[in-house]
Amino acid sequence: QVQLVESGGGLAQPGGSLTLSCATSRFWFGIAAMGWYRQAPGKPRELVATITRTNTTNYAEAVKGRFTISRDNVKYTAILQMNNLKPEDTAVYYCHSKNPWDSSRDYWGQGTQVTVSS
Repeated sequence: QVQLVESGGGLAQPGGSLTLSCATSRFWFGIAAMGWYRQAPGKPRELVATITRTNTTNYAEAVKGRFTISRDNVKYTAILQMNNLKPEDTAVYYCHSKNPWDSSRDYWGQGTQVTVSS
């Protein structure tokens, strides 16, 4: 069973920063892409950012230039650095990974709340 363990999140003021981390096993980190999604109340879950094993990144338009996704190859962790936060970034953020041999199998973290408010 693939485990994605999230940490970080919390409360930030508009314009502030937060960092989310998603830890997984050495094996899984070495074979799979990682990503972050978010879900605001009453809205569908949406892609935030992804990063492949070879560090190719992809971002939602709403976060480009403000969020950065990276991989820590020592701690087997995907990191989402969120800068210049806006109230509309408020959501539950979920770490995600997809089985590289079976695209129908998705794995999710437990979710972590990010609230941006003054």
